[in-house]
Amino acid sequence: MRKTATTSLPEVYLDPEVEKDLQDRLSRIEGHVRGVKRMLAEHASCEDLLIQLSAVRSALNQATARLLENHMETCVADCVRGGKGDKALRELKGALTQVLKNL
Repeated sequence: MRKTATTSLPEVYLDPEVEKDLQDRLSRIEGHVRGVKRMLAEHASCEDLLIQLSAVRSALNQATARLLENHMETCVADCVRGGKGDKALRELKGALTQVLKNL
């Protein structure tokens, strides 16, 4: 995991293919959000807007799940192997608490 202001765990990061997949997913989500904004400006029906916003939320949930899965396989697993499993699991628990609050 890359070091950030909130963590000082080892220098393991996501698999490069997962990182690219997440970048691609987020770019599509970004485009989708721009499309929803355009629909709003064009006074699309509320039902259509709700459906599109639901699709954006679903895409974000899928990206979150993909990130979580690979984070556990790379960053957390590396910390466990390096004897820092308790800290990694504590941080994972905190992140999951925030994620689940926002579902």
